[in-house]
Amino acid sequence: MSDDPARRETELLTITEAAELLRAPVATLRYWRHLGTGPRSFRLGRRVLYRSDDLRSWIDAQHDGQVSPAAGVRR
Repeated sequence: MSDDPARRETELLTITEAAELLRAPVATLRYWRHLGTGPRSFRLGRRVLYRSDDLRSWIDAQHDGQVSPAAGVRR
């Protein structure tokens, strides 16, 4: 088996697993999904799933978009 990152499949997480990773209630993820402001998700049949790469990208985007409290300047 190869450890080539390009060949590695992205892990799919349920809404419960995504909520655990984000340390947020499942209801919050559902609300963000309703508003269209949360991490990218999709339906597979009846299930809502999140790609782990999408969650990490969303977390990074939230971090990069933060305002520095001391300077009041966007980083």
